[in-house]
Amino acid sequence: MENEKPKGGGMEKLASFIVDKRNLFFLLYIFALIFSAIATGWVKVEDDITTYLPDTTETRQGLTVMNDNFVTYGTANVMVSNITYDTALDIQSRLEDIEGVTTVEFDDTDEHYTNASALFSVSFDAEVGDERAENALQEIRDELEGSYDTSIYSEVGYDSSADLQSEMLVIVIIAAIIIVVVLTLTSRSYAEVPVLLMTFGAAALLNMGTNFLCGTISFISNSVTVILQLALAIDYAIILCHRFSDEHETLPTREACIAALSKAIPEISSSSLTTISGLAALAFMHFGIGRDLATVLIKAILFSMLCVFTLMPGLLVLFSKLIDKTRHKNLIPKITAVGKFDIKTRFIIPPIFGVIIVAAAVFANLCPYCYTYTDLVTAKQSERQIAYQKIKNTFGSSNMVAVIVPSGDYESEGRILDELDACAEVKSTMGLANIEAMDGYMLTDAVTPRQLAEMADLDYEVAKALYGAYAVDHDEYGEIINGLDDYKVPIYDMFRFLEQEMHDGNITLSGDVQDTLDDLFDQLDEAQKQLQSDDYSRMVVYLNLPEETDETFAFVNKMHDIIGKYYATDSFYVVGNTTSAMDLSSSFGEDNLLISVLSALFVILVLLFTFKSAGLPVLLIIVIQGSIWINFSVPYLQHTPLYFLGYLIVNSIQMGANIDYAIVISSHYTDLKKVMRPREAIVAALNESFPTIFTSGSILASAGILISVLTTNPVISAIGTCLGRGTIVSILLVLFVLPQILILGDTIIERTSFEMKGVAGMARTASGTMHVNGRVRGYINGVVDAEIKGVLHGQFSANIATGTEFTVDKPDMYLSEKNIHESEDGAPEPGTPDTPDTDTKGGDAE
Repeated sequence: MENEKPKGGGMEKLASFIVDKRNLFFLLYIFALIFSAIATGWVKVEDDITTYLPDTTETRQGLTVMNDNFVTYGTANVMVSNITYDTALDIQSRLEDIEGVTTVEFDDTDEHYTNASALFSVSFDAEVGDERAENALQEIRDELEGSYDTSIYSEVGYDSSADLQSEMLVIVIIAAIIIVVVLTLTSRSYAEVPVLLMTFGAAALLNMGTNFLCGTISFISNSVTVILQLALAIDYAIILCHRFSDEHETLPTREACIAALSKAIPEISSSSLTTISGLAALAFMHFGIGRDLATVLIKAILFSMLCVFTLMPGLLVLFSKLIDKTRHKNLIPKITAVGKFDIKTRFIIPPIFGVIIVAAAVFANLCPYCYTYTDLVTAKQSERQIAYQKIKNTFGSSNMVAVIVPSGDYESEGRILDELDACAEVKSTMGLANIEAMDGYMLTDAVTPRQLAEMADLDYEVAKALYGAYAVDHDEYGEIINGLDDYKVPIYDMFRFLEQEMHDGNITLSGDVQDTLDDLFDQLDEAQKQLQSDDYSRMVVYLNLPEETDETFAFVNKMHDIIGKYYATDSFYVVGNTTSAMDLSSSFGEDNLLISVLSALFVILVLLFTFKSAGLPVLLIIVIQGSIWINFSVPYLQHTPLYFLGYLIVNSIQMGANIDYAIVISSHYTDLKKVMRPREAIVAALNESFPTIFTSGSILASAGILISVLTTNPVISAIGTCLGRGTIVSILLVLFVLPQILILGDTIIERTSFEMKGVAGMARTASGTMHVNGRVRGYINGVVDAEIKGVLHGQFSANIATGTEFTVDKPDMYLSEKNIHESEDGAPEPGTPDTPDTDTKGGDAE
């Protein structure tokens, strides 16, 4: 065969520069990789998923106010099983003596003692991340370890980021082993595997090292990107590797690499568009986690392409001799049986599939989504999660909601707490307005000087003097004129004033009174840090309801109504896991519709320009959308809640990445139809496509399954479960459903093709030796000696575009109309010497 210089000089020049300057690129990559390895330590990771809530949501605004104005001390639930009540009282006393423990709540109610199990609610004198709280919790463990059956659940000392990173390291190692096995099976030479791994390793490190440019990234993006980057982008390296292998059959190493790269760049760039389009849809989510994940993953795809285009060619040249020496036979079997099955069932499977996807669409729409992950159970459980489940199963779960209101109106706070306490849905409440100071008085109760004197064991005259000083300090001179006997001041405010006066040296007390007040002041300091700031007051409400039910949501709305009677709607906040779930659920429907529409729209646009047909993209989208519906109908059928992020993220990834499997088969099919009948073309297309689908699909499915079973993080596990299941479903559909649809929809594909629009053509059928120079569409059976133009020896049945040069030098015969319109079933096999291979359904060749 005569070798002609490929067209596209600009691409060839670029490829030549990359190959010839490979040592320069090696040096640049060494510097870039060293920098990236250092820069990975600069990446800031956000573990709190509520940070990505829109700024307009009540939860985000309330959390901001709460974090800026209040201190939240660490707590722990400690359950000790198989003990008597007296033993539990003894343990309570021992725990209270531990340094760093402020209170240990325990009593004989069912909330703290049931079925020979005791639940101690421990509060520390430091925040969750403070070393003092961690030391106190460790002392509790040491105190109870070995002697009792203990379960401890606490945020203190829990580093979710570190735990997740250690889990992902194990996942990456196992995934690497699977990848090596898969690549070995699908490679043509054993030496190709290290080239592929080095290319991907460089891309992964570059992406991780540049994440600091994003500012702060979520723990989701930080943990799953490496796995998803490999699964989504490994095809790019395989395409170039196989191109090089093909070109190296007839060309020297350098020339083969240049030719392979010049052809692979547009092919890989086109292939990446569907994946990038699907990921881009995530950026339009109202929930900021979508934009975060889209940014990091799209950057990963781009770095993968960059490494394939600029690093891998040099590696192929460097390893070329070893690649030649280690060639092996094809280890992936043909799937001709699958193709034959698809042909035989082409009138059976599509109707069944139609019924299934309609049912799946209904079931997916009924999928039970959840928006908090406290109660989600992962396949792998940490010690902390096991403790939570044990405590929950014994004592039930606690649903805490914080109410934040403008400070200063103690009377309104007290009424709100009274109204909430009267509700059956409320277990208990806590705020300054219902904390007892002493002798039955609450902290916010207003008392006279005599009442304060009796309460604090002060001299009455001292109390009056204190009230007078308070009135002067607050510019309430009228109270002094009218007499201070009936002057009332809230206990909390008066004690805070007294503390300040004692601190300034204006008032001096001694003896037991001073000691009593010092203890009281310490308690007030702790209460103030947790419950009151200069601008806001915080009340804590414990509900008898789960975090996510319609009843819970309805009661939170009722809470808004109760609080709204005393404060303006935009001046207070109700914050908790329940309100977070309400905010997320309100935007989920819109985000869901937005991602589904945008990802499908972006992919359709790419497919339109790829296949130049309006019908084929629709057929492909139907198959992949069907796989998405089937994937998310499973939680409904299993009656298990699905974390909403698992749906949103995997929906876009499945549409953007899994559509490539359908594209590969369709591309091979449309090419093979030029020389084969549709039924033969689909069998050959499946055989040619299967190695690519097997490689990418098995890696992506394995990554998802590994993530789902090896991580204890519920969010990451949900994403992995949906990703693995969705990929498997997609593979099955493109192998066992798409072929039948392509065969039956062949007429639709042809009639909706716009590639030849505006080109007047004519049908020509001939046999013999022909010169062709131009565009044709149809079937050729024989030996082709050309790329775009050349000589044909054989049989010809096609549409010829206007302007195409077509001459028959040595005609064997001109075919009759009978041959032209011969039915598919009666058509001869390709290669039959005397009769051309024609098909009235038409083909598509250029």
